[in-house]
Amino acid sequence: MALEIERKFLVKDDVFKSAAVKIIPIEQGYITNGASCTVRVRIFGTTAVLTIKSSNATNGIARHEWEYAVPLDDAREMMTLCTSNVISKTRYVIPVGKHFFEVDVFHDDNDGLVIAEVELSEEDEPFESPEWLGKEVTGEQCYYNAFIADNPYKKWGEMTDH
Repeated sequence: MALEIERKFLVKDDVFKSAAVKIIPIEQGYITNGASCTVRVRIFGTTAVLTIKSSNATNGIARHEWEYAVPLDDAREMMTLCTSNVISKTRYVIPVGKHFFEVDVFHDDNDGLVIAEVELSEEDEPFESPEWLGKEVTGEQCYYNAFIADNPYKKWGEMTDH
């Protein structure tokens, strides 16, 4: 069983862009977005994956995750099954110390939202914090893509519980 351990942060500015070693356009949608798990389809370039994620552990850092490659045409068909908005974002991969941060710059209804994630081997693993890293939002559900798909960032001002 795969376990994903990650921490999430808001991003202060766009200084990170100059350090990116890879830039990836991503489209993703949720086939199921339930209380116990989500099933996501993601297309990046000519590659596609189907991902199943459990709900977060109590600390919000670790959860179970399984990811499988799927044919691109199948992924495009799966996108039509999505129960929420399809998310469009650009991912910047930035090396920082011995880790890689993935910074997602969201588009369309989520313009203005920029979130950085770092994957860890252990929940208490130390990592270097780059100067552009802002407030930690690990465990705050409103910053998870599954929430964002149902509640676009541009509507957050209308919401009282994000």
